[in-house]
Amino acid sequence: MTERLRIAIVGAGSIGCYVGGKLLAAGTTEVVLIGRPRLRDELSTHGLTVKDFDRAVTIPASQVVVETDVRAPAVAACDAVLVCVKSAQTEEVGAQLAGVLRPEAVVASLQNGVRNADTLRAALGDRRVLATIVSFNVVSKGDGLFHRAMSGPLMLEACDEPRPRALVRALAAAGLDVEERADLAPDQWTKLVINLNNAISALSGAPTQQLLLSPGYRRILGAVCSEALAVLRAAKIKPARLRGVPLRVMPTVMRLPTPLVRLVTRTQMRVDPEARSSMWEDLTRGRPTEVDYLNGEIVRIAERSGVAAPLNRRIVELIHAAERAGPGSPGLDAATLWTTIAGP
Repeated sequence: MTERLRIAIVGAGSIGCYVGGKLLAAGTTEVVLIGRPRLRDELSTHGLTVKDFDRAVTIPASQVVVETDVRAPAVAACDAVLVCVKSAQTEEVGAQLAGVLRPEAVVASLQNGVRNADTLRAALGDRRVLATIVSFNVVSKGDGLFHRAMSGPLMLEACDEPRPRALVRALAAAGLDVEERADLAPDQWTKLVINLNNAISALSGAPTQQLLLSPGYRRILGAVCSEALAVLRAAKIKPARLRGVPLRVMPTVMRLPTPLVRLVTRTQMRVDPEARSSMWEDLTRGRPTEVDYLNGEIVRIAERSGVAAPLNRRIVELIHAAERAGPGSPGLDAATLWTTIAGP
């Protein structure tokens, strides 16, 4: 029988609400969501609905607990915390959690980027902090509906201690495809490279499926990926394979005819037509993005390694310009975006 854990989800956005909803639907955990007042009001009105490709489950509002402060007593009583805040907030949230969590509580970083788990460890001291990779995409549809729009596992850093083992069991019992790795770092670098497409989605406004099936957008994706892989090679960083396929073939795949790309992507993952990046959602809602922790990470590594990363550097500049312009995606078509990034 699965141990009934008390789990807090800090920074409950699309991913956090989806995972929290799956846990609540399984009935094996107590869950408290920590989010914005807007989320509290939305879920108190509509309840929480989590939708996979083929089915949806709604948790009534009366069963959904939402707090707006990380330091709430409900968080202090938790056995595990899933941190889902944007990377720029990690240090602040880690300091807040350090003041309230019990020493035996386990913390998992369900975040983009490669440094968040270490940032949490620096703040939380001896508490067990697990690096985690969310390989799937979730879209917030409004009215309490969170739609999973891409297949993929939830990958966790392996740990044999009792509390992390209980968390893994709870996530698996909720129907999540959980995988564990003794060394998660290579997979984190792979996820970072894949996440470089988030900015292309945000600048274009195009859903993921359109990016993959458009030769113009694929040209950009392939070039950005190729540059990033060259930077990682210079830094002697070796990313893991993506579902068994070496990342070095990705730029080649992006240059294939569209029917072949469609065939290749179908064998690798299931992508819903509604799948979009979280960075697109951030721009649309006028929120700061994580570009400094994605494309910006490649730029930092390039500077440290003495190599250039002009495409990723330009993308960082364009995203920051879009942030300053206010809510909404620039909506750049493939030809315009290529010229804007790479020049005529």
